[in-house]
Amino acid sequence: MDIFSILLTVAGLILFETISSVDNAIINAEVLSTMSQKARKWFLFWGLFFAVFLLRGMLPWGIVWATTPSLGPIEALTATFSGDPEISHKVEQSAPILLCGGGVFLVFLFFSWLFLEEKHFGLPGEETLFRYGFWFYAVVPNDGVFGSGWLDGVFYHAGV
Repeated sequence: MDIFSILLTVAGLILFETISSVDNAIINAEVLSTMSQKARKWFLFWGLFFAVFLLRGMLPWGIVWATTPSLGPIEALTATFSGDPEISHKVEQSAPILLCGGGVFLVFLFFSWLFLEEKHFGLPGEETLFRYGFWFYAVVPNDGVFGSGWLDGVFYHAGV
């Protein structure tokens, strides 16, 4: 990996984290303005704990461990700090399942916005989509967990 790729990756991550943090701060400020002082302290303490420690720390470790069965829990944790090419190769082999999982999450997020979020309608057909929002609950749960859903084909073609 050359220096330009490294700098571009770091700059992209900094931009993403900054935008996400500002967005989260706006939402949190709106939510906190409706709470009592005791509830604000509870929200800030546990919200920071879950957001920083669990979601940004433990969740990526758990995902790498779950999608790379050849690594044990300790190896998955030390893989983050290791430059070992063998561990890097094992993690790269699990890329299809990681990418499918991320893509499915984004599709579900889109369906949630499309069918469930309240909107001000401006285009033809938007009100109809909103009116039939119950389809969100028909599409999202049918992801192959309870049988052969439409995502089985996605995972099959991805080689997972």
